[in-house]
Amino acid sequence: MIKSKHAELLFDSGLSCSQAVLGAFIKELNLPHPIAMKISSAFGGGMAGSRETCGAVTGALMVIGLKYGRILPDDLDAKEKTYELSKELFQSFECKYKSLLCRELKLDDTSTPAKKQLDHLKCTAYVKDAVKIVEELFREYPIK
Repeated sequence: MIKSKHAELLFDSGLSCSQAVLGAFIKELNLPHPIAMKISSAFGGGMAGSRETCGAVTGALMVIGLKYGRILPDDLDAKEKTYELSKELFQSFECKYKSLLCRELKLDDTSTPAKKQLDHLKCTAYVKDAVKIVEELFREYPIK
């Protein structure tokens, strides 16, 4: 299954945006589903519902960190690569959506079913695009 579609299905099932993005990569990262869901659970809604950094972005950051992140303190190459790719994620996402902040990306008012549906559709797009951006980064920067 295409990862962006998998992420969409996870999001539509009721998982948060961060969980959906990380969940789309669990096989590739050899990460058990329950662990991935727990790790990413506090990042939905712009980090614990605070409407700060978009959960799709934080989920994508987790994926980048799991693939490229450093384990040892002196592995500065891995740290630099992780930061470089994270910044590319930010630039790509922000170029398309003009913000990384949940409060600027989502509707303020979801009081009606129509507004709630529109908000969900917007977040679905963020989830799918965050996955696509990460996939592109992985193609551009394979681990050697």
